[in-house]
Amino acid sequence: MKKKIFMITVLLVAALLLTGCSIKTVEQLYRLPKRSAAYTNLQAAIDQAMHGLEYCAPLTGENQQNVQMTDLDGNGEDEYLVFAKSTSEKPLRILVFGNCDGVYRNTDTIECNGSSFDQVEYVDMDGVPGRELVVGRQLSNQVIRSVSVYQYTPDGIVQLATMNYNKFLCVDLDGNNQMELFLLGPGQTEMDKGVAELYSVKNGAVERYNEVLMSQPVSMLKRVITGKLDGGKQAVFVASAVADTSLVTDVYTVIDEKLENVTLSNEAGTGIQTMRNYYVYADDIDNDGVVELPHLITMKPMVEGSTDADKHHLICWYAMTTEGAEVNKMYTYHNFVGGWYMQFSEELSFKLTVINLGNQYEFYLWNKSYTNTVKIMTVYELTGQGREEQALTDSRFILLKTESVLYAAKLEDVAQRYDLNQEKVVYSFRLIQQDWKTGET
Repeated sequence: MKKKIFMITVLLVAALLLTGCSIKTVEQLYRLPKRSAAYTNLQAAIDQAMHGLEYCAPLTGENQQNVQMTDLDGNGEDEYLVFAKSTSEKPLRILVFGNCDGVYRNTDTIECNGSSFDQVEYVDMDGVPGRELVVGRQLSNQVIRSVSVYQYTPDGIVQLATMNYNKFLCVDLDGNNQMELFLLGPGQTEMDKGVAELYSVKNGAVERYNEVLMSQPVSMLKRVITGKLDGGKQAVFVASAVADTSLVTDVYTVIDEKLENVTLSNEAGTGIQTMRNYYVYADDIDNDGVVELPHLITMKPMVEGSTDADKHHLICWYAMTTEGAEVNKMYTYHNFVGGWYMQFSEELSFKLTVINLGNQYEFYLWNKSYTNTVKIMTVYELTGQGREEQALTDSRFILLKTESVLYAAKLEDVAQRYDLNQEKVVYSFRLIQQDWKTGET
């Protein structure tokens, strides 16, 4: 027995030596790595500059840290920016720390009005090495906020412009590989239509594009995203509520060096119809890089006199062109209560109707004269114990599983006549993404 233990020990030591491993003590294994001299120096410089201040990180956007890094001057080395607050007349502070001959120093300090930092972006707006600093600030409890554009110069950081806004984002709408500042703000009164503005930086100065109206007051703003139009041009999609029951989407892009709302013709006073169920927002639903907008199609009910609550809807997803034309892309049936949707061909979509029977949904197709229907499929929402067995009984097959729900389907024999099979049905079944249901901007 002792001989066997001795041999095992010898083999273990040999294995460690062959793999290049060295035996460390417990103290060596748990020793924390030493901080670099540069890190220690930076921390000391920040601690000294923060005397009498408190950290005040931005509240929204992707950059919400107290201490952030970016290359403001374009020399290939990041500066450190510390967001802080004091009790002075201009309480908000941005402390900029740069590396000067191996030692970090507080090279610049930006002081500005406001109660807190709202959003911060670092973007190239002029094509010159380095990044512009775009800082949005909340002003007390007011809805209106203030955004400033700062630029690094040999004499330090200078403020190029300051504007009011309700929502801002940085986006390249003119396709020159430089970012512009897109703003949404109020009209002359709260009831007036909101205003969209666009700003660029050229030769160290901020230039303003033409002003364009929104379809609704800015107070009705629900969601803002960027994406591409049909044809590949970048655009901003702005969804606003209408009477608390539907949405209208304004689509903005730059055409011939002018900011345009391609869904609204100011001369004719008419707009492309983009009203829709308030749960559904524009999205790249087919993942082709182009943003699609939804248009509701009410299904013909099988029971005459059905109320609006009993009616189901299909959605025609379409892309916009720069001329404001609609390009149909996809047709889906969305079940918002169940949290899922299915894709159908254009041919079947206008004949489709659905009946809800508790945890199952029966799909029917109308004939050409809309006088008779044929059942083609049933979708089941199965919960509780035994749902696995239920999903595979009576010629059913599984569509998708979640932690609490198992989705299954059954095709009728007649479905083959309409080019529907198990593989296609499984492929067309999807869960609704959560951001389609939210009003987050």
